[in-house]
Parts: sequence; C-alpha cells; structure tokens
Amino acid sequence: MSESSLGDALDAATRGVPVAQLSAAVRRLSERYRQELPASAPLMGSAIDVLAYAAYRMPATYAACRAALSMVPADVSISSVLDLGGGTGAVAWAVDALWPGARTTIAEQVPLARDLGARLATGGPTVTAVPWRLGESLSVAADLVTVSYVLTELTEEQQDSLVSLALSKAESAVLLIEPGTPGGYQRVLRARAQVLGAGWQIAAPCPHAAQCPLVAPDWCHFAVRVSRSALHRQIKGGELSYEDEKFSYLLAVAPRVEMPAPSARVLRHPVKRKGLVELTLCRPDGTAGREIVSKKQGPRYRAARDVQWGDDFDSKTQRNV
Repeated sequence: MSESSLGDALDAATRGVPVAQLSAAVRRLSERYRQELPASAPLMGSAIDVLAYAAYRMPATYAACRAALSMVPADVSISSVLDLGGGTGAVAWAVDALWPGARTTIAEQVPLARDLGARLATGGPTVTAVPWRLGESLSVAADLVTVSYVLTELTEEQQDSLVSLALSKAESAVLLIEPGTPGGYQRVLRARAQVLGAGWQIAAPCPHAAQCPLVAPDWCHFAVRVSRSALHRQIKGGELSYEDEKFSYLLAVAPRVEMPAPSARVLRHPVKRKGLVELTLCRPDGTAGREIVSKKQGPRYRAARDVQWGDDFDSKTQRNV
C-alpha cells in the first residue's frame, strides 16, 4: 500500500469532523509528544485524540518505518509482523508496501486506537488488532516484531522490559524506531546494548557491533520526506506541501540469520562540489568521520554522487533507505 492510499483512508475517516477540533487535539498531542517523557496514562484519551493522532502522525510514522524496514536483509522472509504498542497501525501500511500480503498483529492498549487502525486498514493491509498493555503476556509471535515511537513514553525499566519482550517474540528480526532527537538516539543506544547482550546482530544502521563512535552533541539519526495532504496542512497550520520526519532506529536480526558483509553508513546529507563529494560515514571498523571522494577515484566517485543520507556506501553496491 502507498502513502497516497493511507492518505485516502485518513481523509475518509476524518470526513465530517470539524478541522478546528482536530487542530486543537493536534496541538495538545504534539506538545506532549515533544516532551519525550514517560506517560502515566495513554496519550490518546478520546475519540478526537485518536483521529487527530492518526491524521497528523500516521503519514510520518509510515514513511519512517518503511525507510527503516527497507533495510531488512533480502534473505529474511517476512510473512507475519507483531507491532507492540501499534496505535492506529502505521507499521502495517509500511509492512504491506514492502511485503504485500504479510499479516500485522497490532497489540495496543487503547480500544479506540485499535478500532480505528482496523477500520483504516479495510481494503488495505492485512491486520488483526488485539488488546495488550506493557507487563501483560502475549501468545503471538511473528517473523518481525516492531516497536515504533513507544520507548519515549516509558521509564528505562519499562523500555528494557519491552525490548526483552520484542526479542522473545521475534523469529527473525526486530525493529525499534524513535524520534530523531538526542533523546530518541539515547533510547536506541540503550536498547542496542540490550540487543547485542542477547546475542542478536545489528543489521542497520550500525555497520558494526562496537561502541557508537559519535560524540555529543552529535547523534545518529536519519530523515525521510513526507508529503502533506490538504488535511495535514489544515490541522497542523502548515503551508509547505511536505515535511521531513527525522528518526533514529535499530534493526536487529536473530543470531541464526546469515548477514551480508557490512558497508559504511552515510550519516549526513552528502556535500557535492565540482569534482568531489564529502561524506560523513560510520564504518565497519567502528570509526566515524568525514571522507572526501574525488573524481579521480572513478567508480567510487560515481557511487558517492548517487548516495543519499542513510544509504549503505560501497563503491559497487548501493541500497536506498
């Protein structure tokens, strides 16, 4: 399913709802979202909150999750997905775009969010929505387990518990994704240590299992451009036809999965000048830093001209996020 199909579903779900109500709810939710603090209660407390959240966050969450999930190694087969704390089901749309027909189970504590997620998916991705809250058991397992934009709402102890649950329920892969802020990056780093301690392998974005080489105030994050629908512009009060969603993520695969040889990761927008490209790379040897690729380097230069922020970088193969 495409971003436009999701947009059509959101337009249908919000038709007839006063834009002023949605805008007011968006302002409340976005302010709470930016605080990045543990929540004592679900952020979506009413039907209008759920609709507003879906309208203003689902397109960006979909785009970020699709970008991160595109890094799942080609040899990993995905036919089932468990989305922990899945809200209104943005992950299911990203999964369906990459693995059509795969079934996503949305495990979510807010009944109104579960209901809307199932309703939006009518004629779209294949979903099952089940009630679940952190601390409860789950009988569902899946090829891939996702935790998207959830750790920010939890205490550190709860974060560890959720990551442990994700690892125990995943057959092949786990995706953790957070806002592309210093705080989001720190939560991903904490989970990374836990994932490596459990014997899992990092598939992306890290090309190594060593300590992260970035030093504050720098942090690891990526971005994806999101088209804004007319509804999106109205409820957010924005004039641009797009926005850039920044995110930090960790994609891990089970110990049994055979991993391809790692390539460096492009950590910033490449700077292109006449006859050269300046890249910021995280390398398989555990180092990070600038690299100047000049026209004299032939194939490597041509690859550097095509590479984007978030890509693997290798002079022979490229794969876009």
